[in-house]
Amino acid sequence: PNQVWTWDVTWLRGPVKYSYYPLYVILDLYSRFNPGWMLAHEENGDLAKKLIRETCERQGIEPGSLTIHADRGPVPKGKTVKQLLCDLDIGRSFSRPRVSNDNPFSEAEFRTMKYGPNFPDRFNGYDHTRDFYLDFFPWYNDEHRHSGLAYFTPADVHYGRVPGILAQRQAVMDDAFAKHPERFAGGP
Repeated sequence: PNQVWTWDVTWLRGPVKYSYYPLYVILDLYSRFNPGWMLAHEENGDLAKKLIRETCERQGIEPGSLTIHADRGPVPKGKTVKQLLCDLDIGRSFSRPRVSNDNPFSEAEFRTMKYGPNFPDRFNGYDHTRDFYLDFFPWYNDEHRHSGLAYFTPADVHYGRVPGILAQRQAVMDDAFAKHPERFAGGP
């Protein structure tokens, strides 16, 4: 965890036609954990800089220990973000030129959120949008069993809880086998 992050911005439909809210999202590539996000009224480099700086502080990122991957949009390549990454000694990685789907982990998280059963066609306003994500990201990090993580939650992987959970799972399976070996045709 906290060696490579990917980040992107998605646009969320507001209450009326042509109204949108940009959602900035950072995702840990190893654990799929979301350490930081920001909902805004506009897309700009100063907001991205603020999000990255605050997320690095919360996660205790040491200079020189992180690479951030992004697509080739104007904000990720902007002077403000570039200078911040240099100041924090964070490596940069970009998608291939003219390849629209080369940030697959961020795009997969956006798909999880936008195809969920509670995702609205349009948000009623900024407060409605913010409240939705105040619920969504804790669910995604702490409850969502991620298929790409062997059905562990991103927080379990990010914070190193997987070995303990695996031991618990194995204890349950061993107990079930001991009580009813006939149910396990292939053995324990």
